[in-house]
Amino acid sequence: MTDRQPRLAVIIGSVRDGRFGPTVASWFAERATEHGRFEVDLIDLADHPLPVVMPAWGGETDPAVDRVQKELGARLTDADAFVVVTPEYNHSFPAALKNVIDWYREEWFAKPVGLVSYGGQSGGIRAAEQLRQVFPEMHALTVRDALSFHNAWEVFGSDGQPKDAEATAAAAKNMLGQLEWWATTLGEGREKRPYGA
Repeated sequence: MTDRQPRLAVIIGSVRDGRFGPTVASWFAERATEHGRFEVDLIDLADHPLPVVMPAWGGETDPAVDRVQKELGARLTDADAFVVVTPEYNHSFPAALKNVIDWYREEWFAKPVGLVSYGGQSGGIRAAEQLRQVFPEMHALTVRDALSFHNAWEVFGSDGQPKDAEATAAAAKNMLGQLEWWATTLGEGREKRPYGA
């Protein structure tokens, strides 16, 4: 960590056709790049389909599944921090996102997670709050500040940018500052003393 910037993986948590997630995630990834303190990796879960039927611990998987699992796993391992961009489906977060969280374990250990949610009137807040219960079980922590876009399709213009650029950029900057502190601190901790669950 001392000789490089922390790596931030921005994860698009929805795989549904017609999803709005790429708009929100691309905007946030741009803010993270402009922040200048991260190497940014935008991960679209639609590009990494993992089945809901998992192998037994230590069991073998289909070669195609094994390839996807290893490719995504390598990107999660390389990340020092995560930002999960999630919609709210039926008062919760998407099944595809939960599936990916469950496919991995050590990849999440001792790393910070930022939450960016979007939706209708609730802005995806219930999805984000449920993720705050899930990630500690993965030995990850969620930072305090989060972003929530209520009626997101009205918040963002046709150019893919929020109409209130100043306020949204300020909110993103605050969360990125928290992520940077935790990513740097935990990264140095993992180097000095490997985390053991």
